[in-house]
Order: sequence, then C-alpha cells, then structure tokens
Amino acid sequence: MASSKIQRLLPMAINSTMTSGSLPGTPQPLDDDKNINKYHTVLLAIYVVVLLCGTINLSLTMHIMKSSTTSITSIAVLNLIFTHSIFLLTVPFRIYYYVTDNWSLGLNWCKVVSSMIHIHMYMSFIFYVIILVTRLMTFYCQSERVASLRKMHALLISAVVWTAVFVAGPCIIFISYGKKQLDGIDKTTAATDCFRFGDNIGYTAKVFNYIISTVIIMVTAVLATLQGNVLWVLYKKHRQGCTSQQDFGAQLKSMCFAAIMVICFIPYHLFRMYYLDHIDLQNVNEVFLSLTTFNCLDMLTFLGRRTCYVCFQGGAI
Repeated sequence: MASSKIQRLLPMAINSTMTSGSLPGTPQPLDDDKNINKYHTVLLAIYVVVLLCGTINLSLTMHIMKSSTTSITSIAVLNLIFTHSIFLLTVPFRIYYYVTDNWSLGLNWCKVVSSMIHIHMYMSFIFYVIILVTRLMTFYCQSERVASLRKMHALLISAVVWTAVFVAGPCIIFISYGKKQLDGIDKTTAATDCFRFGDNIGYTAKVFNYIISTVIIMVTAVLATLQGNVLWVLYKKHRQGCTSQQDFGAQLKSMCFAAIMVICFIPYHLFRMYYLDHIDLQNVNEVFLSLTTFNCLDMLTFLGRRTCYVCFQGGAI
C-alpha cells in the first residue's frame, strides 16, 4: 500500500517542481509566455502611437519655432525638440523587438536603447521645469529680472546640461547599467532578450531611485499647483476677457506642460517606488515606463489654436 501510494505521489511532485521553474534549464511556463506576449502587444501599440504622433509633433513644433525669438522658453523648447528627436530615433528598435520577440543587435545596443527612455524622461522633466519656473517668475517677479536671465544664461544652462549627459551617460550605460547577468537563464535566452535589467538594481541604485522619484513627484506637484494658482488669479482679474489676454494665454500653455508632467511622470514614479521592492513586476514596470513617452506629444495639445506660437514668443515670457 505504501509503495503504491508513493508511486502515485511521485509524478505529482515532479510536475509541481517543474511547473514552479525551480529546476535549472527548464523552459518558462506557457502561461508566463502568454502574459509576456500580452505585455509586448500593449508595448508595441504604445510605441507605434508614440513614434507616429511624436514625429508629427516634432514637425509642428519646428514649424512654430521658425518664427520664435531666442528667449528662455524658446531655447527650452528647442532642447525639448532635441530630446524627443534622440529618443524617437531609438523607438523603431523597440518596435522591432516587440514584433519579433527577439533581440539580435547585441547587449551594448540593448543597453543604449533601454537607457534612452530614462534619459528622455529626465531631460524632458528638466526642460519642463525650466519652462514652468520661467513662466512663474514672470508672474511673481519683475519682468526686468526675468529679462536679465535670457539668451546667454539659457544657452549656458543648456550647454552644461547636455555636456553632463554626453559625458556621464555613456559611462553609466557601458560600465554599470545592466552589468550583472541574470541567473537561471540559458545563453540563448540571454542573447535574445532585452529591456529586462530589473535584477541589476542594487541597494545603492534603489536608494537613488527612491530619491529621484520622490523629487520628481514633489516638484511636479508644487509646480502644477503654483501654475494653477496663477491661472486662477488671472481669471479672477480678467474674467470673460481672459482668453484675449496674452499673459493668460502664455500661462495656459504652461499649465498644459504641467498637466503633461502630472499625467506622464507621476503615475510611473509612484509605481516605481513600489516596483523597487517587487522586481518580479518588470513587465508592468515597462508598461508604466512606456506611458512616460507620451510627453513626446506635448505640442499636439496646442494644435488648432491660433495662440499656440505665443507660448514661445519672447514677449509672452
């Protein structure tokens, strides 16, 4: 009796062990493969929309910028155009990966493409902050003080920011980003998989990410609140005639930037603080991260409005 019972239980135990994936060299369960394919389909749809609409967005923005003056805002927008352009150049590689479910371009290029979405998010955040702070300064401070910060100061800040990115970026990407190799994955899978560096996040990187996410959430919330207060004050001052006021129109465009920051950045960074302690949610994290790229469509929020270019004019700052 005991012998026959053991014979019945042994196959069940083996099947349970193989299903859990604890045996080395065993393939991923079919259900996980299906889930990954679902995530890849969602990511593919997001990046196709971002690539197509983002390209249109850049074309419209460059057309608008032809008639703008060199002010702090216009220089910040030029930097945004450059940031969006660099990122959009890497999007086709993401689309290729999610279509073929295979990466054959090498680990280094995978790390470059993977890191560009983070660089794009942080650089966009910096230039959005510059635009919003400039607008707020024109409202809360004297215009003469703002004028003294124009042109050379804006160009100098841009040069410093991009120099830091081009110097520090490659060092981080090729030296520390994705340095550890995932355990329990065969060489074939490791060579064809990409954008899965969650297991490489160490303690120091987690602390740094917590700080960065907290700063971005707080700064975005504060700037959006201040910008909303500016619009409310101007609305109370001009009431029904507010839409014809140049200052109100410029601040309204800034509110659009603030809204983009709130919608695109805050959800991801809120989730990221949870994800850092739940690395198994890499696929969900990739979806949240992809949603930050919708800020590539920022200029489309002004489409069809005559005052869209006023946002970039020196006189509107």
